[in-house]
Amino acid sequence: MKTNDVNQLLAQMRVLTAQAQGMPAGPEKTGGTEGFSGIFKASLNQVNGLQKDAAHKAESFERGDPNVAIGEVMLAMQKANLSFQAVTQVRNRLITAYQEVMNMPI
Repeated sequence: MKTNDVNQLLAQMRVLTAQAQGMPAGPEKTGGTEGFSGIFKASLNQVNGLQKDAAHKAESFERGDPNVAIGEVMLAMQKANLSFQAVTQVRNRLITAYQEVMNMPI
């Protein structure tokens, strides 16, 4: 994953966070690490919510709830899986960037 890909992923995470919070998507008003940590925390909360929703739908389907279709369950599970993979990739890139900065000669 290149830097451009990471920037695109972060931009998508910002838009999703803004949508989840009901705010208009746009440039971030707070700068620096505080803004990024807020976005990352909100993204983690969104991923957690998607995973809980998928688990709830799966349980409802298993109990035989007629209002929950298998397609709905599978879609929710795939959304949760993809969002978790995206957050994991961002975390991995952050760790790699941190290690590169720490290994720079002074």
